[in-house]
Amino acid sequence: MAQLLRTPLLSPAVIQGASTGTLEVKGPLSFWGGGRANPLDTKHAEPVYEPATGRVLCELVPCGPEEVDQAVKSAHAAYLKWSKMSGMERAHVMLEAARLIRERKDEIAKVEVINNGKSIIEATGNVQGAAQCIEYFAGLAGTLAGQHIQLSGNAFAYTRREPLGVCLGIGAWNFPFTIAVMKSAPALACGNAMIYKPSPMTPLTTVMLAEIYTQAGVPEGLFNVVQGGAETGSLLCHHPMVAKVSFTGSVPTGKKVMEISAKGVKPVTLELGGKSPLIIFKDSELENAVKGALMGNFLTQGEVCCNGTRVFVQREIMPQFLEEVVKRAKTITVGDPMQIATRMGALISRPHLERVLGFISQAKKEGARVLCGGEPFVPNDPNLKGGYFMSPCVLDNCRDDMTCVKEEIFGPVMSVLPFDTEEEVIERANNTTFGLAAGVFTRDIARAHRVVENLQAGTCFINNYNKTSVELPFGGYKMSGIGRENGQVAVEYYSQLKTVVVEKGDVESLF
Repeated sequence: MAQLLRTPLLSPAVIQGASTGTLEVKGPLSFWGGGRANPLDTKHAEPVYEPATGRVLCELVPCGPEEVDQAVKSAHAAYLKWSKMSGMERAHVMLEAARLIRERKDEIAKVEVINNGKSIIEATGNVQGAAQCIEYFAGLAGTLAGQHIQLSGNAFAYTRREPLGVCLGIGAWNFPFTIAVMKSAPALACGNAMIYKPSPMTPLTTVMLAEIYTQAGVPEGLFNVVQGGAETGSLLCHHPMVAKVSFTGSVPTGKKVMEISAKGVKPVTLELGGKSPLIIFKDSELENAVKGALMGNFLTQGEVCCNGTRVFVQREIMPQFLEEVVKRAKTITVGDPMQIATRMGALISRPHLERVLGFISQAKKEGARVLCGGEPFVPNDPNLKGGYFMSPCVLDNCRDDMTCVKEEIFGPVMSVLPFDTEEEVIERANNTTFGLAAGVFTRDIARAHRVVENLQAGTCFINNYNKTSVELPFGGYKMSGIGRENGQVAVEYYSQLKTVVVEKGDVESLF
């Protein structure tokens, strides 16, 4: 049995005094039963790096079979208590968790920046959005209800919306805190418990979330953090007491999660990759179209699954668009993500940076032209010399058959392609295995609605891009995923319906 520590992962004083390259994190990073759990075996510890400096931030010890079993059983025991509470009682606790997140937003954002590399201005917005997400689902907790159906004779029926049990969330490294909240808030609102496995590259802020839920008053064990990589994830998916799996990540890993879950006939929600089209017609408001393209490519260093990385521009305005978008891209401030003026921080890891740069090299070999960026960036600050920075890249002279246009790069690389007609661009936009998002810029509102009706994507933007909110369902078509997160519809993916038939008279029988 793992020993539990009731002390916080990081004290507020330590976080407040931290800056890029100074934070030290020690102690266990897994959390269940209301405390951080000491690992049973430390032989397989792996380093976690700070993207902005390249230094080792802490050591992560993956959980094995015994620890996974402890965490799941802890969650199930908490579920038995939580599921018997009324929706309003659950909402009260969740609102307290949201309040604590708002109270600690600067601390959480700082740790997110240090662990992930994104800018502090983005991270702060992410944390504020996470608090709003919990508030939203707290508001739904007391509204969960079934139906009454009158049947013939003296019979009637009703339905009950009931929790699933222990839900498993597996998160990605690009929005560590946000994704943990996106999965846990609807799960908890519906009366479930959750085991959460963050990416082994970004393990920290999820532990802070677990501490906040516990402080807010959830039963100990209701939200547990199990650290590890693919092997730990497989153990969790296979566990017989896990009732549902929600995964965010790559298509290949999503397929494996679905395959494992199918053996236990467990429902899955998959939020996978994208190669989304952004279509800019010649009648667009050019200033807004350029802003949309920048927002759709360079947020979080381009490490966003729904980014509009295939930018289709109507041929007549291609020169003006390229001139303006390149001018703006060159002015993006890259550097220390903890500085308020920084707009683009460091990519998540050295191998990922090299992978993104490799896509650019391949694009050039295939005939694309680099209009700006696409190179390693070395900030002036000597503390950042080992960081994983690159300059934002705009590629011209692209074709639909190029690797940079077909494959998800997941970095700050915009591929710009010309088009002539509406019919042509719709066909080209849909010519992908992905279907997560899409965008259209035009002053012709009829055309805008006509185009998005024909685009094969789960979320479509008209005259903006990457404008998201917890009220809106999010998920993909085709290989971009199954199911939806956020919005009222998320309740359906974290609950199940029971039908009850009641007879008030005598039983009619053929026998």
